[in-house]
Amino acid sequence: MEKSSSSSNTRSSEQKEEMKKVSVKTVKKRSKEEEDEDPDEVFNFNKSTEKVEDEDDVTDSEDSIFSGLEDSVSDTADDDDEDDDEDDGDNDDEDHTVEQEQTLQEEKQQQQGAAKEDEYKQDSSDEEDIRNTVGNIPMEWYKDFPHIGYNLDGKRIYKPIRNKDELDDFLDKMEDPNYWRTVHDKQTGSDIVLSDEQVELVKRLQRGQFGDVNFNEYQPQVEFFSKDLMLHPVTNRPADKRSFIPSLIEKEKVSKLVHAIKMGWIKPKRTDDASRGRYYDLWANEDSSILANHKMHLPAPKIPLPGHQESYNPPPEYLFTDEERALWEQQDVSDRKLPFVPRKFSSLRQVPSFPRFLHERFERCLDLYLCPRQRKMRVNVNPDDLIPKLPKPKDLQPFPTTQSMVYRGHSGLVRSISVSPSGQWLASGSDDCSVRFWEVCSSRCMRTVQVGGAVKSIAWNPNPLVSLLAVAQDSVVLILSPALADRQILLSTEQLLSGQLEADSTEEAGPVKWINLEGVELSQGIRLKIQHPKAVHQVTWHAKGDYLASVMPDHSSHLQVFIHQVSRRRSQNPFRKSKGLVQCVSFHPVRPYFFVGTQRSVRIYNLVKQEMTKKLQANSKWISSMAVHPGGDHVICGSYDCRLSWFDLDLSTKPYKMLRHHKKAVRAVAYHRLYPLFASASDDGSVIVCHGTVYSDLLQNPLIVPVKVLRGHVITHDLGVLDVAFHPTQPWIFSSGADGTIRLFT
Repeated sequence: MEKSSSSSNTRSSEQKEEMKKVSVKTVKKRSKEEEDEDPDEVFNFNKSTEKVEDEDDVTDSEDSIFSGLEDSVSDTADDDDEDDDEDDGDNDDEDHTVEQEQTLQEEKQQQQGAAKEDEYKQDSSDEEDIRNTVGNIPMEWYKDFPHIGYNLDGKRIYKPIRNKDELDDFLDKMEDPNYWRTVHDKQTGSDIVLSDEQVELVKRLQRGQFGDVNFNEYQPQVEFFSKDLMLHPVTNRPADKRSFIPSLIEKEKVSKLVHAIKMGWIKPKRTDDASRGRYYDLWANEDSSILANHKMHLPAPKIPLPGHQESYNPPPEYLFTDEERALWEQQDVSDRKLPFVPRKFSSLRQVPSFPRFLHERFERCLDLYLCPRQRKMRVNVNPDDLIPKLPKPKDLQPFPTTQSMVYRGHSGLVRSISVSPSGQWLASGSDDCSVRFWEVCSSRCMRTVQVGGAVKSIAWNPNPLVSLLAVAQDSVVLILSPALADRQILLSTEQLLSGQLEADSTEEAGPVKWINLEGVELSQGIRLKIQHPKAVHQVTWHAKGDYLASVMPDHSSHLQVFIHQVSRRRSQNPFRKSKGLVQCVSFHPVRPYFFVGTQRSVRIYNLVKQEMTKKLQANSKWISSMAVHPGGDHVICGSYDCRLSWFDLDLSTKPYKMLRHHKKAVRAVAYHRLYPLFASASDDGSVIVCHGTVYSDLLQNPLIVPVKVLRGHVITHDLGVLDVAFHPTQPWIFSSGADGTIRLFT
């Protein structure tokens, strides 16, 4: 019994000692873990939960010794040998360990009490650290104060003494390993070293990730509405009455559709019977593009099929001879019938690759996308409807139709003719160095004046009270008084010529010289000679008869046009610069305008304002002659490229009408003074008379109708009719030709 009791006592004492050792080990282990934790964490969000868990663990260890045993099973398993050695220890060691355990438990209880007291001291829903109570304000407001805010007790929080300069900052950067994770807190003014967890949190936020590592952003969606049929309906309203009764509106619509089908307004679609065989043209619709469905689409022309000459073994008649090959090489690429030279090979294996293959493909592509293809609708138009409705020539009479007289006597080209204002006399100038005066009615030559050179142009003074003729011969303009008028007209002519004697003394030396003639020339009727620096090609009078214009075409000089005043014996050059090669000039019949015709255009100058008012573009290569309508609002120009241009000055600067009736160069044009007629003379030996009615209504365009082609002159040295002039009062026309004759058409 004693043995059994002693053995039971020793076993119980051994169990107690083992239990004490295990409890001491667990307490040591937990105290080490608490020491390892960082007490300076600022942003530790799991702090409160860890404290609570620690408290629970501590209470468990206080309540029962076996709780520590369960936690430290692995420790005891590892240290079995050590426990066996410690079992043999002395009682003094056991007492020492019990005392240590009691002191550790007391320290733990004090720490727990302190943790319970400070649990909510710095807890806030807005921010972790609220030692400074100023709130979320700019801390720059406190930069001029020694404090940085107020604590919970209302006392000032003074700024830390920061005497660091840039050198200290650089030394910290070089020496302090935690410099890169040190952050300055503006609210407290202190530097905080971030822990590894806080650095990782900052990096995750910078990468745009979630702050919580355990948050799953791809968690499965909760299906609130499923495919399963619900037991109870969403609404349990009874059905309407209209869901059982047929709709009257639909009945009305159906009845309208049925009526439209019966009347034929709506045709139901025909269903193609699939039993019938579907036949189609295999080659009809090769173009499978979207454009092929368009009705205006025109398919591209196909490449012509190869012929015998493209064979690798063509017949001998398709092969080039040496002459044909040389001719083919000399020809232009566009003129060649074949783009290649036919060649002969004994077998197909010997045929080389075609060198122009890529070139031909490229040209085909250019043809396909550069050549516009459009199906034009053919319009059936009667050709007679395209001809404008013009009045019949019989309704436009009178106009000259037949040749009445021929004035013969000149032995050379008759370059210029002019009719007197009365219509009784006709003057003509020729290359035979003579000026002849003819009686119009009898074709009798009344007088012949030898001027000593070829006559380029003559012009009768349009003033009916004066009988004067201007003659252009080489570089001289002669003023003739033919004395073919009554005494009153001769007296007024002498008065006009004598008035110029007063201006002799005041005349200044210039490029133009006025010379009085005496002796034989005076007896022939030549009263004045105007000497020019160059050859004169044209002379023309002003409507009042006092001013005379002369033209000297020359590119190199600005002295191309001179205006002379006969009564005061003055000459002036109206232009400082040459605007081109001047061909002809003309005065406006009413207004102070001056028309100057160059090679391509006609310039209109205002002589009063001394400025150019308009420039007419003739659309021709070389203007030859010009005439101004008696009303002054229309101009016609003839050109050497067979064109006659009609200008409406109120309408445009471009020709209103271009007439191409002549086959050769147009030499002269003229307007009739009274009748709506104008004529043009050409090198093809014809004179075309046109009817040109000008309306007073500005909205109505002029009516231009060709009425007659007059022929009779013989073409000599490729020259036909050189000049044309209308009779001042009758619908008659005079024409002079290279055959040395003058013809009158009435």
